[in-house]
Amino acid sequence: MEFVINTLLLMAALFITVIGTAMAFLVLVYWRDRLQTKNAIHRNYPVLGHMRYILKEMGVFFRSYFFSADREELPFNRFQRDFVNSMADSRGGVIAFGSNYPLHSAGSIRFANSFYPTLEEDVLHVKKVTFGPDTAKPYTTQSYFNVSGTSYGSMSGSAIQALSAGAKLAGAWHNTGEGGFSPYHKKGGGDTVFQIGTANYGVRDEHGDLDYDKLAALAEDPQIVMFEIKLSQGAKPGKGGILPAAKVTQTIAETRGIPQGEDSISPNRRKDVGNAEELVALIKRVRETTQKPVGIKFVPGRTKDLDGMLEAFQAHKVFPSFITLDGADGGTGAAPAALMDHVGMTLDESLPALMAKLDETGLRDTILVCTSGKLVTPAEIAWALSEGAVAVNSARGPMFALGCIQALQCDKNTCPTGITTHQKRLERGLDPEVKSHRVANYLTNTKKQVGYIAHATGANCARSMRRDRVFRIGEDS
Repeated sequence: MEFVINTLLLMAALFITVIGTAMAFLVLVYWRDRLQTKNAIHRNYPVLGHMRYILKEMGVFFRSYFFSADREELPFNRFQRDFVNSMADSRGGVIAFGSNYPLHSAGSIRFANSFYPTLEEDVLHVKKVTFGPDTAKPYTTQSYFNVSGTSYGSMSGSAIQALSAGAKLAGAWHNTGEGGFSPYHKKGGGDTVFQIGTANYGVRDEHGDLDYDKLAALAEDPQIVMFEIKLSQGAKPGKGGILPAAKVTQTIAETRGIPQGEDSISPNRRKDVGNAEELVALIKRVRETTQKPVGIKFVPGRTKDLDGMLEAFQAHKVFPSFITLDGADGGTGAAPAALMDHVGMTLDESLPALMAKLDETGLRDTILVCTSGKLVTPAEIAWALSEGAVAVNSARGPMFALGCIQALQCDKNTCPTGITTHQKRLERGLDPEVKSHRVANYLTNTKKQVGYIAHATGANCARSMRRDRVFRIGEDS
């Protein structure tokens, strides 16, 4: 009996201590709020005023799970996220009781089904495409859905390894983004497109200029199949990337060729490319150095800007093996809101315009077109292929397959799923072995559903879909 009484007394004492500590804390917060002069809400509503900011932070999650409709959120809605997860889990991506897609809204994608769709027994393997047939080491692939630029540094090593390994399992490629070729790309083992960003991370000299000796050495690695010169991207056209010092670990510093523990800031454009002539010269030299296909990536500002570039290619008879066309639809990491929201052409504007320019100049077969920029569902991918793209690259789709919950903390090093953080306690939650299979499932199963669309339109493979079988609501059909 005495033991029970002592236990109860101890619990009561602990309870009183906790309550007393909490009350003392709230009193301190009250007087701190009352006496400070920087925040009017806290001064006028001490203690209680903090709820405004707590609820604001939690609002992202409440909207995602309770208040928003399936196709309502931005940048990605619940339907898109759930679709990716169903593909990653190989659950089939089947819906019931009719579509909630806005069938009649302007801009909605529609495909013209054929009266005589392709029979299953007539379905052919997807046509292979060869990049850089005029180079010493061309790259031939069947894959048309790949992992877009995801930089090591902005993303954790575990995430990079899972993406690379997932791409390998799915027979796809993985673009490094501007962060260089890291040990985690190597460990993942997937075909890799090395992106040469504006800061030349991974292939830079002590002055930040492109080191062609390092580039040549890198090109010897058979895992690296192509090179991509980045002029701009949809998340931040006109501005370089920013990696805060807290994220610049020793491995990241060694991979990029920069000092550890300092902000990693890339220029807003390449110092060696200020016009089309200089771009031609760079493409030529990178191709001669690597002996592999060399492409360029950009988001256009207006259609007429393409003219000078294409004219320079023709005048010098130097052509990129491919163009990766990005859309002004944001990106995987963080960027200034003014650029994300208001700068650059969206992909549904720029892709048809670019293909028309390539047709006019007779370069459609010479310069292959890939797309990136927020394409994660079969309809979006099928649309891009129908317009003439040979491949679609997605970063955020594979990120959802990794477990991204759209917490919008990419710039804070506090990603709760371990994808865009280098905090070990958070990164350990992401198992590369498990997540690589989810990435591979997503890529593979999504392509199956693209195939369903292709067959419905009468095509026998995804790359055979025709432009006249797809339209957007509001266009002439």
